Amino acid sequence: MKSDYPDLPGLPPLFMQRLQNILSPENYEQYLHFLAATKTTCFRVNTLKISIAELIDRLHAQKIITHPISWCEEGYSVANDQRRMLTETTEFQTGLLYIQNPSSLFASLVLSPKPGEEVLDLAAAPGGKTLHLAALMKNEGRIAAVEAVKNRFFRLKNNIANAGANIVQAYHKDGALIGRLVPKRFDRVLLDAPCSSEGRFDLNNPESYLYWNEKKITEMTRKQKQLIYSAIQCVKPNGILVYCTCSFSPEENEAIVQYALDKFGQAIEILPITVPFPNFQTGLSSWKNDFFSPVMENAIRIIPDAMMSGFFICKMRINSF
Repeated sequence: MKSDYPDLPGLPPLFMQRLQNILSPENYEQYLHFLAATKTTCFRVNTLKISIAELIDRLHAQKIITHPISWCEEGYSVANDQRRMLTETTEFQTGLLYIQNPSSLFASLVLSPKPGEEVLDLAAAPGGKTLHLAALMKNEGRIAAVEAVKNRFFRLKNNIANAGANIVQAYHKDGALIGRLVPKRFDRVLLDAPCSSEGRFDLNNPESYLYWNEKKITEMTRKQKQLIYSAIQCVKPNGILVYCTCSFSPEENEAIVQYALDKFGQAIEILPITVPFPNFQTGLSSWKNDFFSPVMENAIRIIPDAMMSGFFICKMRINSF
């Protein structure tokens, strides 16, 4: 398939070359089509503080037109020309809603925590997924939210307080150390790992891709390996781990999961993910000279569209080791 977008000034040519080898031709075309488009503003109703119906009624009374996200009960979108109106509402400022990309919403739904469970968010700031997990758990149970970067930790704490997420305790710690501190403690663990952020590249914002290079990817993989090793150590036998990034790079995604498989062997079971939208592709079987386990096809890459950013998600069951 011949691209209608042969020149995209500013985007690193090496990144585009790599992406053509990662995505199918159809998905690469879709990526190009939406690259320069401003994402639709999406938000999650904070059901810890208000019912969905009441919040939507209150927004409609302020002439803000909302559209439901079909696969996420608490997810809605508004036209971009109403984003400022939305952020100026009392409802936004008092934590009754949280602006969040649907790819991020889906990661929390894949983890699917239950009320009363003990859950760990290992790289939690700014807290969007943490707060969604608390809402899914109906503020029953316990969530430990870990963040290593000081200013991001304080932002996380503010967002937790504003949302009324009483079951969340924030910790200013290096996530790579948590596995040794509280081994086999949590029913479910979410690791949205620090990454090269390729899934959020935006032609309208050169800062989003200005510093991209393969060296940065390599630097990220070192931290990602430490974090996934720690995350696995934290999971109770038969518990669930969701590993995700907002990067397309196989080095940061399939290769990190493969590293975990090599370290822990049959203790890790990669689970299928039911995907309720069409814009995704399954995990890769190989990249350059590396070959991945056939079960890697259970992982998914979300392909950007009008609403969603690029994202990788892998769901694992951690058995005894």
